[in-house]
Amino acid sequence: MHAPTPNDLILDRRDFLRRCGMGFGGLALGGLLTRNLSAAPVIPHFAPKAKRVVHLFMNGGPSQVDTFDPKPSLDKYHGQPIPLEGLKTERPTGAALRSPFKFQRYGQSGLEISELFQHTAKHADDLCVIRSMTADVPNHEPSLMLMNCGDGRLSRPSLGSWVSYGLGSENDNLPVYVSMCPGGMPIKRAENWRAAFLPGSYQGTYLDTSIKDIDRMIENLRNPNADQKRQANQLELLRALNQQHLESHQHDPQLEARIRSFELAYRMQGEATDAFDIEKEPTNIREMYGEGNFARQCIMARRLLERGVRFIQLWHGNGQPWDSHDDIEDHRKLAAQCDQAIGAFLTDLKMRGLLEETLVLWGGEFGRTPVVELPKPGSNAGVMKGRDHNHYGFSVWMAGGGVKGGHVHGATDEFGFAATENPMHVHDLHATILSLLGLDHEQLTYHYSGRDFRLTDVHGKVIKEIMA
Repeated sequence: MHAPTPNDLILDRRDFLRRCGMGFGGLALGGLLTRNLSAAPVIPHFAPKAKRVVHLFMNGGPSQVDTFDPKPSLDKYHGQPIPLEGLKTERPTGAALRSPFKFQRYGQSGLEISELFQHTAKHADDLCVIRSMTADVPNHEPSLMLMNCGDGRLSRPSLGSWVSYGLGSENDNLPVYVSMCPGGMPIKRAENWRAAFLPGSYQGTYLDTSIKDIDRMIENLRNPNADQKRQANQLELLRALNQQHLESHQHDPQLEARIRSFELAYRMQGEATDAFDIEKEPTNIREMYGEGNFARQCIMARRLLERGVRFIQLWHGNGQPWDSHDDIEDHRKLAAQCDQAIGAFLTDLKMRGLLEETLVLWGGEFGRTPVVELPKPGSNAGVMKGRDHNHYGFSVWMAGGGVKGGHVHGATDEFGFAATENPMHVHDLHATILSLLGLDHEQLTYHYSGRDFRLTDVHGKVIKEIMA
């Protein structure tokens, strides 16, 4: 009902941006229309002990009694019922199952660690082991959501997104939040690093690090049909067009996030290629980390930390590799895939003076039972050497970033089934991580749908006992 204009001959700009290629996975974001002030470094609520986080996620649920929580009583009761009642397991379980792995004391602190993590154990005096972690249910999906997003059922922003939102970026040319998983994705896929109702610029950028070719690992990083000057001109034209569009649509946050993704993808063409190219590392450094996907991830993580990436998540592998229902001996193979790299990563951070301001978190979404999982048709039929899921008490550890090294917080019962001393819920873990970063978990909120939301919802307390 109006005279034709040039705009009538092209797609609506919102439709155009929604249909275009995803750039750097469509998730990496930066400023385009104007300088995105929310992505710039932000002054935290109080003086931080850490500036960045690396989450080493052993998805599937590693067994606490086979890694960082030794239980001699399992040797005594092996093959017999344990004298504990009222703890229901997800699947039928039976008698006590002793650990096939030896523990010994390491460092001046005398921290007891399994033979599975001999390289990590060299840093015993840097580790703060929490043996009293608890979650809500013994199922992967809700427990992954709880550990990553603070809620096991509802769509909520991830921990990495809240950290990115609270602290902003230190590098305009790289994503503020990166999530690496070799060979695919974990259970619940991209929901683990979602931004939900936070601006899209705070969602994690996913990389399949089993792909060694950087141009394939980071899809669409380069435009084969235009050089950088031409791309810059195209982006400037889009900037002008979308400035008009945004003003007429009250600055649609989804549109803003998508636009910023194009600009970041453009800026990343130089720095990202360099950051992820581990072949630029000296031979002795690459040998220190060892071979395999997890070693490559750890080297990339250190290179990203040096360049100001705020939150990095390193998944062990696709699916749930640590889910040892059939045979707990599988933990030996799994630990061998990551232990050397983790030890080297901590060594490397210390050598470069990065560990003091980097909080490293290791763990899974829950632990495993100290009793054997009984045979069940269709799963572990005929095998009685594995452990079921256990959310009543499990272990994680942290290092650097202001935590007490060589320290053990909390305890489980004599069999390692449930937390009995200083229980620490996932909400408490999140509140403490934010506090170490200088963020008050009760003040870090986002107004959405008529109320103020936060990572810990109405829960969580800061555990000051683990702080240095």
